Amino acid sequence: MEEIKFYAENQQWGEFSNFSLYPIKWKGKVWKTSEHYFQAQKFEDKKYQEKIRNAISPMKAAELGRTRKVKIRRNWDKIKDNVMYEIVFAKFSQHEDLKEILLSTGDSKIIEHTENDSYWGDGGDGSGKNKLGKILMKIRENLK
Repeated sequence: MEEIKFYAENQQWGEFSNFSLYPIKWKGKVWKTSEHYFQAQKFEDKKYQEKIRNAISPMKAAELGRTRKVKIRRNWDKIKDNVMYEIVFAKFSQHEDLKEILLSTGDSKIIEHTENDSYWGDGGDGSGKNKLGKILMKIRENLK
């Protein structure tokens, strides 16, 4: 089986990155990227969610989401996979070009290839859980 590895939004398959600049209309608001939405959902504080939603870039949204100065939802570890699925599904459903790119991967294994993350990515050496890659493959199946 062919493997498709992605990470940076400015490289091949970069559209799969949560940092790729595709706005998403979701739950009555427009989010600049899926990263903005995902990071904001870590918090119950609506003002802080808005601060993340309005962040200038996905990197800034990620930085704001990584703070531990603002209280994170108690159930975050239980719901984060579902939150990621719903926003990534919305992204690929709302942008026809993205949907076509995802469907063009056929049955290839999709891997977020990075040493920086062994939960959403592969840990750089394949030992990670690759949760984002698995979500993308599940979305691909559901969009077929």
